Amino acid sequence: MPSERKLRIKTLVMVFALVICANIGDLTLKRGMMEIGAVDLSAAGLAHSLWLSITNAKIWIGIFFLIGFMASYMTVLSWADYSYVMPVGAFGYAMLTLFAVVILHEHVSARRWIGVLVVCFGVLIVGLTKPRTTETETLDKAA
Repeated sequence: MPSERKLRIKTLVMVFALVICANIGDLTLKRGMMEIGAVDLSAAGLAHSLWLSITNAKIWIGIFFLIGFMASYMTVLSWADYSYVMPVGAFGYAMLTLFAVVILHEHVSARRWIGVLVVCFGVLIVGLTKPRTTETETLDKAA
Protein backbone atom coordinates (compact mmCIF):
# COMPACT_ATOMS: atom_id res chain seq x y z
CA MET A 1 0.00 0.00 0.00
CA PRO A 2 1.50 3.37 -0.98
CA SER A 3 2.45 5.62 1.92
CA GLU A 4 0.03 8.38 0.84
CA ARG A 5 -2.90 5.95 0.94
CA LYS A 6 -1.72 4.61 4.30
CA LEU A 7 -1.50 8.16 5.66
CA ARG A 8 -5.02 8.95 4.40
CA ILE A 9 -6.48 5.81 6.02
CA LYS A 10 -4.80 6.28 9.41
CA THR A 11 -5.70 9.98 9.37
CA LEU A 12 -9.37 9.28 8.62
CA VAL A 13 -9.48 6.59 11.33
CA MET A 14 -8.10 9.04 13.90
CA VAL A 15 -10.41 11.83 12.72
CA PHE A 16 -13.32 9.40 13.10
CA ALA A 17 -12.13 8.58 16.64
CA LEU A 18 -11.88 12.26 17.56
CA VAL A 19 -15.33 12.99 16.10
CA ILE A 20 -16.92 10.09 18.01
CA CYS A 21 -15.18 11.01 21.27
CA ALA A 22 -16.08 14.70 20.89
CA ASN A 23 -19.73 13.96 20.11
CA ILE A 24 -20.21 11.44 22.91
CA GLY A 25 -18.38 13.76 25.31
CA ASP A 26 -20.44 16.80 24.33
CA LEU A 27 -23.74 14.93 24.45
CA THR A 28 -22.95 13.36 27.81
CA LEU A 29 -21.93 16.73 29.25
CA LYS A 30 -25.17 18.23 27.92
CA ARG A 31 -27.20 15.45 29.58
CA GLY A 32 -25.30 15.98 32.84
CA MET A 33 -25.86 19.72 32.74
CA MET A 34 -29.56 19.19 32.00
CA GLU A 35 -29.72 17.17 35.24
CA ILE A 36 -27.97 19.96 37.16
CA GLY A 37 -30.14 22.69 35.70
CA ALA A 38 -29.45 26.34 34.99
CA VAL A 39 -26.35 27.72 36.67
CA ASP A 40 -26.98 30.76 38.87
CA LEU A 41 -24.18 33.28 38.36
CA SER A 42 -23.75 34.11 42.04
CA ALA A 43 -21.06 32.84 44.39
CA ALA A 44 -23.49 30.45 46.09
CA GLY A 45 -25.02 29.37 42.78
CA LEU A 46 -21.62 28.67 41.23
CA ALA A 47 -20.48 26.72 44.29
CA HIS A 48 -23.68 24.67 44.26
CA SER A 49 -23.37 23.96 40.52
CA LEU A 50 -19.71 23.03 40.92
CA TRP A 51 -20.61 20.53 43.64
CA LEU A 52 -23.40 19.05 41.52
CA SER A 53 -21.01 18.81 38.56
CA ILE A 54 -18.32 17.07 40.57
CA THR A 55 -20.79 14.49 41.86
CA ASN A 56 -22.50 13.85 38.51
CA ALA A 57 -21.41 10.63 36.74
CA LYS A 58 -22.53 11.86 33.30
CA ILE A 59 -20.23 14.85 33.56
CA TRP A 60 -17.29 12.59 34.39
CA ILE A 61 -18.12 10.29 31.47
CA GLY A 62 -18.24 13.37 29.22
CA ILE A 63 -14.85 14.51 30.51
CA PHE A 64 -13.42 11.03 29.88
CA PHE A 65 -14.58 11.09 26.24
CA LEU A 66 -13.32 14.65 25.77
CA ILE A 67 -9.89 13.51 26.99
CA GLY A 68 -10.12 10.80 24.30
CA PHE A 69 -10.95 13.52 21.79
CA MET A 70 -7.90 15.53 22.85
CA ALA A 71 -5.59 12.49 22.62
CA SER A 72 -6.91 11.63 19.13
CA TYR A 73 -6.67 15.27 18.05
CA MET A 74 -3.08 15.65 19.23
CA THR A 75 -2.10 12.36 17.59
CA VAL A 76 -3.56 13.15 14.18
CA LEU A 77 -2.09 16.66 14.21
CA SER A 78 1.35 15.12 14.69
CA TRP A 79 1.28 13.79 11.10
CA ALA A 80 -1.52 15.52 9.16
CA ASP A 81 -2.06 19.14 8.17
CA TYR A 82 -4.24 21.26 10.44
CA SER A 83 -5.95 22.56 7.30
CA TYR A 84 -7.01 18.96 6.57
CA VAL A 85 -7.89 17.75 10.06
CA MET A 86 -10.15 20.62 11.08
CA PRO A 87 -12.40 20.67 8.00
CA VAL A 88 -12.66 16.86 7.87
CA GLY A 89 -13.38 16.85 11.61
CA ALA A 90 -16.22 19.27 10.95
CA PHE A 91 -18.22 16.23 9.87
CA GLY A 92 -18.76 15.87 13.62
CA TYR A 93 -21.07 18.89 13.48
CA ALA A 94 -23.39 16.98 11.18
CA MET A 95 -23.32 13.97 13.48
CA LEU A 96 -23.90 16.16 16.51
CA THR A 97 -26.92 17.78 14.86
CA LEU A 98 -28.38 14.36 14.12
CA PHE A 99 -27.68 13.20 17.69
CA ALA A 100 -29.29 16.37 19.07
CA VAL A 101 -32.49 15.47 17.21
CA VAL A 102 -32.48 11.76 18.03
CA ILE A 103 -31.10 11.77 21.58
CA LEU A 104 -31.90 15.23 22.97
CA HIS A 105 -35.16 15.62 21.01
CA GLU A 106 -34.22 19.07 19.76
CA HIS A 107 -35.97 20.62 16.78
CA VAL A 108 -33.69 21.50 13.87
CA SER A 109 -35.07 23.82 11.22
CA ALA A 110 -34.76 23.26 7.48
CA ARG A 111 -32.29 26.16 7.28
CA ARG A 112 -30.00 24.43 9.81
CA TRP A 113 -30.22 21.13 7.89
CA ILE A 114 -29.23 22.97 4.71
CA GLY A 115 -26.24 24.38 6.57
CA VAL A 116 -25.32 20.88 7.76
CA LEU A 117 -25.47 19.62 4.16
CA VAL A 118 -23.20 22.46 3.04
CA VAL A 119 -20.70 21.50 5.77
CA CYS A 120 -20.86 17.83 4.68
CA PHE A 121 -20.19 18.82 1.08
CA GLY A 122 -17.17 20.85 2.20
CA VAL A 123 -15.91 17.92 4.28
CA LEU A 124 -16.19 15.68 1.22
CA ILE A 125 -14.18 18.12 -0.91
CA VAL A 126 -11.43 18.51 1.71
CA GLY A 127 -11.41 14.77 2.44
CA LEU A 128 -10.43 14.08 -1.17
CA THR A 129 -7.21 16.12 -0.82
CA LYS A 130 -3.87 14.98 0.60
CA PRO A 131 -3.76 14.83 4.42
CA ARG A 132 -0.23 16.27 4.46
CA THR A 133 1.20 18.81 2.06
CA THR A 134 4.46 19.44 3.90
CA GLU A 135 7.36 17.08 4.42
CA THR A 136 8.21 15.96 7.94
CA GLU A 137 11.84 17.06 7.48
CA THR A 138 10.68 20.59 6.64
CA LEU A 139 8.66 20.73 9.83
CA ASP A 140 11.56 19.42 11.91
CA LYS A 141 13.93 22.05 10.47
CA ALA A 142 11.42 24.84 11.19
CA ALA A 143 11.16 23.86 14.85
